[in-house]
Formats: sequence, C-alpha cells, structure tokens
Amino acid sequence: MTRTLPRLLVTGTNSGCGKTTAVCAILGLLMRRGIRVTASKCGPDYIDPMFHESVLGIPTGNLDPFFCSPDLLRCLLAETGGELSVIEGAMGYYDGTGPDGTDNSAWTVAQATRTPAVLVVNGKGASASLVAMAEGFLRFKPDSGIRGVLFSGVTPMTYATLKKLTQARFGDSLIPLGFIPKLPEDCQLASRHLGLVTAPEIADLRQLLDRIADLSRDTVDLDALIRLANEAEPLDCEVPEIPALPPVKIAVARDSAFCFYYRDTLRLFEKMGAELLPFSPLADEAVPPEADGLLLGGGYPELYAERIEENVRFRESVRRAVEGGLPTIAECGGFQVLGQSLEGCAMCGVLPHDSANTGKLVRFGYVTLTALEGGLLGASGTTLRAHEFHYYDSTENGSSFSAVKPNGRSWTCGVHTDTLYAGYPHLFLRAEPDAAESFVRACLAYHAHQRKENMT
Repeated sequence: MTRTLPRLLVTGTNSGCGKTTAVCAILGLLMRRGIRVTASKCGPDYIDPMFHESVLGIPTGNLDPFFCSPDLLRCLLAETGGELSVIEGAMGYYDGTGPDGTDNSAWTVAQATRTPAVLVVNGKGASASLVAMAEGFLRFKPDSGIRGVLFSGVTPMTYATLKKLTQARFGDSLIPLGFIPKLPEDCQLASRHLGLVTAPEIADLRQLLDRIADLSRDTVDLDALIRLANEAEPLDCEVPEIPALPPVKIAVARDSAFCFYYRDTLRLFEKMGAELLPFSPLADEAVPPEADGLLLGGGYPELYAERIEENVRFRESVRRAVEGGLPTIAECGGFQVLGQSLEGCAMCGVLPHDSANTGKLVRFGYVTLTALEGGLLGASGTTLRAHEFHYYDSTENGSSFSAVKPNGRSWTCGVHTDTLYAGYPHLFLRAEPDAAESFVRACLAYHAHQRKENMT
C-alpha cells in the first residue's frame, strides 16, 4: 500500500517541555482551518491520546517501535486517515533504549515513518542558549530529521530575537515555526504520578484546549507547519492480513477507573469480528451477561478503590464470570482488581494477591514476555512484547511468564490459564495478532459452549 499523508512529528527536548500543550494547540488550529486532522502518540502512552481525542473528537493511536516493525508503524500511521496527521513524541526526542539510548525513541519513529520533526524547546530561564540547545539536537544525529523548531513559554520580544538567531545560523535547514506563549495558571494541564491526569478528569477540557488554541493563534506559524507537513514523502507498507472470524461479544470495562486501552488493539478485535460491549464498574454495572470475553484494562482503580468495594454487583459478576471460564485479559489495574484487596478495600477475590502503593516506580519499562505455561494467549514458549509503568505492587504477581528487560534484568510474572491472562504487563496486541486471535478463538469456544449449555 502506498498513501500520501502530510504529517509532522512534534517532539521535545525533554518531558515537561510543553510538547503536549503545543500538540493540542496545533491540532485545534488545524481543525479551525477545516483540515481533517488525525493524531498519534509515540511510545506506550495511554494518557496523551486521550487529550488528542478530546481536541479531535475521534480516537487516536500509538506508534511504538518496541512493539511494531517499521512496516507496521507506517501501516498504523496510514490507517489513521485524515488529510494531515500529527504525531506527538515521548520524553525527549532521542530518549529510548539500547546501547546508545536512542532505540525505540521518537527519533526512531520519525526515521521509520519518514516524518519531518518539529522540536519544542522550553524557553524558561534562557534566551540565545535555546538556539544552542536546538543546534545540539539538530547535530546529535546526522539524520536527525528535525526540520523546524517551536519555542514554548517565551514572550513575543524573546521570540523575535530567537527567530533572527535561528534564521541566521541555520537558514532553511531549521525553520522557526513560532512559539507557544506563557499560559495563565488556569490553562496549565495538571499531572500526577503517571504523567498528565486523564482527559475525563478535567472539567471543561474542551474549553480549556480551545483557550490554548486561542492564545496560540497569532504566535504559531500554522502556514509554515502545513508546508512542512506537505513535504513528507508517501508512506509505503505491506498491509498485514487479519483473519475474519465468526462474531463474538467482548465486554470492556471502561470509565475513569479503567481507561488504559490501546485503540489499535480494540480495532483489531473489531476487524476480527468482535463486537465491543463497554460497561462501567464505577456505575456498578455488571459484566454484560451476553459477553463471550472480558477486557479489564489498566487505569486508576486505586483512586476509586472504596467505590469499587461498594460496587458489589460489579465485583461478584467479575468473579462469577472469570471463575466460570469467561476468557479474560486483565492488565495492571485490572489485575489488581481481580485480587483480594486494593489499598485495603475488597476487590473481586479471583486471585490471591493484595495490592498497595509502594511510593516508587515498580519494574518500569519495556519487557519481553516468554510464556512458561501455555494458555489464553498462546502455547508455552510464546513471546510477547509488553511494558510496565506503575507505583503499585501486589503480594503475588504470578509465575506464568518470564519477563526480560532490554538491559537483561528478568523476573517471573503473570497468570496464564486456558481462559485468563492477568498481570502487570500491558500488551499491544495489534503487534501480536496471533495472541489476539487466540483470545478471540477462546471467546468463540466459550460462546459455543454457552449456547450448548442453554440448549440442554
């Protein structure tokens, strides 16, 4: 498949430099131009795509080179549709893994997708030094892919100086694209231990993001950004075949407590023939009785532990469903909720662990899982790429998988039976189609068994 898609990768010097604010401003301004725009996020981040979705009104996706081959990255980008696509980087542009620390970084995504990069440089406490910082990023790799710079948190006077310095030093090789002004306190995007707070938690988020776009309307050179996006070369990729299976229904716990789902994984299930049935544990909604499978995603169940304890109908429906053989994938927060307790509050009681806050990151980063026991997602020896990011831990994390970090550190984790995958590692199943198919086929088998039971 070959597709022409104007696009930009908006990256930063480091986390907290203002790139998410810049991306939201750019997306809002592009939409005001009447451009049908789409967005993606580099890396395994769940939260920033929620902000993109709040601006765009459509789902967005992830581009993660640890999970995906360069070809699949290009396919996922091409599948986003739209007339122009904006990719948001993760951490600093070159921050990643591997011997030199740049593998699986935003730079890797820019290289794999051949996307022009725009560097966001935070202007707090500096002026001309910001141009030196931009030059360092431009020269760090001979094929940096950085084509433009956008300054964050500067005044119009400071930007006028920065623009002249940038043009004089780099000419057309680094284009000054304007600046995001210093924003008032009520326009700041809040954060917590996993990064930004989730979009549903901010009152009047759309109005907030509209105001950020208003304040940036006369400071961001949108015409120059569009010209740069149009310079991106066509995307070429081999579209992977996805099996069309008989229809099944998969229940998805989805609300402020359970909100960490990869849109591309959910789309994959739908392409395979599944109908997704969202339900809210916080509203004490039970697992839909017609469900043939269950997804208990991550999120922030610890913030709602008391409410989940009070929601007896939800907890008992999960326990009955999982113990009754309903094929289930429970990741991180979902894994915690399957246990006996979370921060002292009663949970579903399916698994023997208790979970609590450790006050620090636990087993943070990418891992490669190898199944020590066959089960729902594949036979013994099956390998799956995953990641962990959590401050909470449990008294028993399972022993069905060997997990190995890129630096060689390893441990055992996860529960894997014929009908259950549960553990702290998050999976990007769009890049693991065999595991996804194994789950859907287990749902089909459950459906057939239930139908047979109902007929007898």
